[in-house]
Amino acid sequence: MMQPIAATTFPTTRRWTVLSLIEWSTNHLIEHGFDEARLHIELLLAHVLHYSRLQLYTNFDRPLTPNELAHFKELFKRRLTHEPLQYIIGETEFMGLPFYVNPNVLIPRPETEMLVEKSIEAIKSIENERVEVLDIGTGTGNVPIAIAKFASNANVTSIDVSEEALEVAAKNVERNGVSNVSLLNANVFDDFLSQTTFDVIVSNPPYISKDEFGSLQPEVQDFEPRVATTDGADGFTFIRRISKVAQQKLNAGGFLLMEIAYNQSESAKRIVKQGGLKDIEVFADFAGHPRIISARKR
Repeated sequence: MMQPIAATTFPTTRRWTVLSLIEWSTNHLIEHGFDEARLHIELLLAHVLHYSRLQLYTNFDRPLTPNELAHFKELFKRRLTHEPLQYIIGETEFMGLPFYVNPNVLIPRPETEMLVEKSIEAIKSIENERVEVLDIGTGTGNVPIAIAKFASNANVTSIDVSEEALEVAAKNVERNGVSNVSLLNANVFDDFLSQTTFDVIVSNPPYISKDEFGSLQPEVQDFEPRVATTDGADGFTFIRRISKVAQQKLNAGGFLLMEIAYNQSESAKRIVKQGGLKDIEVFADFAGHPRIISARKR
């Protein structure tokens, strides 16, 4: 892990404006091997100044006050330790919706938007007045909230083993004004909601294998909750379990949709097929990697 920058690293005799601070800090991140350096600096500074990024560009010559500069330096030092930008700022965006985040929850990824989009397609294909949806692994609540927001006929039950994650999700349910999401503290490996069935089951489970976890970026290894990232085994523990849950809890004609790792599609298809599900499809993400597996109970 990279050591944080000392406060004295900033030239002390310099008069810092919005532009000069952006340029100096961006170059410093680049020198330390960070990607998207300017974007991250602009987002940090916009957070400090309570500006939009556009306002930064219209206020390039504005000098920072001593308090603003001190606040920025504090956040900048945190970023240099590879702490994710989203945790530093305390929020992120997913499918155009705002979400609170903290180290108790996995940071929503753009590729997971496809999981939501495919889930909404499945919901719309079911000719029920109300479509019962089970989301496994609530996290920030980004998946169940986005489904509930964009599929108004969906009634979403979302489970997570982490009470801390559910607290974050509850704040995001309120923030996004959805009333058709229910949060439940439950373990997918237990006999939860034993008398309840669903039309759609969706999950973004921990699918990184123990061997691959060590090669992940320090932002993930050192800061994001390990329990939400890896199963500590071969990466298929949750995929196997959720496939069994789907066979038990899906109504006839119901859909299972899961996010998977880029190299898991063939094995995931075999697991889902062994679970008795049919019509198995795999969809690629925007980078062309197999990312979403879909199946149906016939």
